[in-house]
Formats: sequence, C-alpha cells, structure tokens
Amino acid sequence: MKNDAFDFLKQHIGKEVSTSPSPFMNWLRPTMLVVEEGKLVFQYTIRNEMTNPYRTLHGGIIAAIIDDAIGATLISYGEPYFYPTINNAIDYFASARENDVILAETSINKKGERVVNAQCEIWNQDKTRLLAKGYTNLLRTDIK
Repeated sequence: MKNDAFDFLKQHIGKEVSTSPSPFMNWLRPTMLVVEEGKLVFQYTIRNEMTNPYRTLHGGIIAAIIDDAIGATLISYGEPYFYPTINNAIDYFASARENDVILAETSINKKGERVVNAQCEIWNQDKTRLLAKGYTNLLRTDIK
C-alpha cells in the first residue's frame, strides 16, 4: 500500500525540518536522521531560547520535543486520523546546554485500534548519556 506521508518523511532525511505541518516543529528545527514505520530519529541543536535561567535545556522543551517527535512518528503509518496526546510521563536524567546537539529517538510500543503507546528517548549526540525518556498514550479520533 502506498504511504505518501511515509514518503514525505523519507524525503527529509538529512535535512533540517522547515516545512512541517506543525509550526512548532518548524520552530524546533530538527534534522531528520532516521525514518522507519513506527520509528523516527531527529537531531536538534540547543538554541538560547530553548534554555532555562541556568542555561540548560528547559524541561518544557524536552517534553515538547518528545510530544512532537512521537506525533510525527504516527504520521509514518500514513493514517489520516488525528491522535492527540492523552498523557505524557517523562523522566529527566541529565542536562544539555546551548549549542549541544541532542537526539530524539521514538518508537511505538503498542498500536491498538484506538490507543497508541509510544516512547521517546532523548540522548546526547554520541548516545553516551540518556538525558530523558518519555512515555505517551495517544487516542485516535475521527478527525481527519
């Protein structure tokens, strides 16, 4: 079965995202590294406006990256339905600073008829330090 959404994502491997339907993803400016059905890897460079007063990556930005990256991962299935997040649980382990490069690696744990359980790990660039890990449930709506 042809999956135009998957093909669209594949065309962006190695490129900075700037034409996403999500204005927030365009603001985050990730680079797409890996596209597989149910798995994406993004790379982000931490900018000043993403930091807190201690000049480390703001926890809210980490949460937003996790939520946005998982949402994009659902697009890889090519379904026309909207899946809003119904919960988001995040563990924070380490920090990152301005100009650091981080990776967000998503995976779908279970894709049910109505509910999807997914996760996203946030790593430093060489994957030697796990910065955060989030789990999310999303609910399929009838909105296309």
